[in-house]
Amino acid sequence: MHLLNPHCGVDRDPRGVVRLTICNAGSLNILGSAVINGVREGLEVLATERQTRALVVAGQSEKSMIGGADIREMAGLDQASAEKFITGLRDLCEAVRAFPAPVIARMPGWCLGGGLEVAACCDFRIAAHDAKFGMPEVRVGIPSVIHAALLPRLIGWGRTRWLLMTAETIDASTALAWGLVDTVAPQGGLDAAVEHTLAALMECAPEALRAQKALLRQWEELPLTESVNLSIGVFGQSYLTGEPQRLMQGFIDRKR
Repeated sequence: MHLLNPHCGVDRDPRGVVRLTICNAGSLNILGSAVINGVREGLEVLATERQTRALVVAGQSEKSMIGGADIREMAGLDQASAEKFITGLRDLCEAVRAFPAPVIARMPGWCLGGGLEVAACCDFRIAAHDAKFGMPEVRVGIPSVIHAALLPRLIGWGRTRWLLMTAETIDASTALAWGLVDTVAPQGGLDAAVEHTLAALMECAPEALRAQKALLRQWEELPLTESVNLSIGVFGQSYLTGEPQRLMQGFIDRKR
């Protein structure tokens, strides 16, 4: 593993898969300001690398991907410093959400609060069989904010209200049933489940995947008719990459 900075480790494989490991953040991979900034800076560097075909976000320990935001740091904040802290976390979440290639959250153990907000910004969420999820902010005197706003789109308003207003945790099977995660791995099978998704992504055309991700992000914001019409130009632009010509001809040739 190569350290881009003290809190962001990177491994690259020959396929173009990058694993970003959140480092030196305690056993639960907690997001304090230094960790938030380090991981965001690492993501900004990686986002410029055109050879990256997929990104896996992981924690250094198996106790969590991200346990949550740093309560010890937050306990000492005032209004101004609280807004600065949460702006930093917002910027980290946006760096994940805007990453040009597909992003997989590798989720063992605990995923709480700010950790679940980061995970919601990933394209795929793959959980261990014993993972636990929750939004406990209201128990410590703050509302869930920033990218908790993505949760109604993932799990609906009723389940979002339940998570955010009861602060109860849910287990992996419940998270799967709700649509909060995409896959729950069997015991000992988390990395195999991540690899299964990576293998599927590697079968896809890299530039087409990037275009598809960008379209999905735009569709989240735009009215339906605008989303439909915007995509016509994106379809045309895909022919500038050479991927459709090469891959469609390969498909035709195999059928002969």
